[in-house]
Amino acid sequence: APHLGADPAGPASAAVTTVELAAVAGELFAAERPRVDAALRTVAGAGVLVVATPVYKASYTGLLKAFLDAYGPDGLAGVVAVPLVVSGSPAHALVGEAYLRPLLVELGATVPTRSLTVTEAELADLDAAVDRWLEKAAEPLRRAVRDAADLAEVLR
Repeated sequence: APHLGADPAGPASAAVTTVELAAVAGELFAAERPRVDAALRTVAGAGVLVVATPVYKASYTGLLKAFLDAYGPDGLAGVVAVPLVVSGSPAHALVGEAYLRPLLVELGATVPTRSLTVTEAELADLDAAVDRWLEKAAEPLRRAVRDAADLAEVLR
């Protein structure tokens, strides 16, 4: 199931909050949805947001789409986001770039790096896959987080 990892206190904190969408799915289309609303606030308040989803029918899941559709325009403004896609095949390596990145950008998030794409086979050694991605992504990610923090400070 897709989930979102949000750092609610910003980059200076090691705190990570995980929003497991499967746990709130039953409320997604309900009139009263306190857990979904809390999840939406957590995600929108993240300093760094990792949006993780399995590939399903060559795209991200409908559950993730339904959750993100709850935001209005620029609902993720000020959030630095990293799309993370887990696929069964390397053939789906561009799902994060072709489908998830544009959705996050449409919602106002800053997406400074290429998507992190991991195949199911790579999950056994996830640290190595993430390290390979970080070789190119670490510096743009650091700059984006720093720039977002600087902008937030100026706007206070």
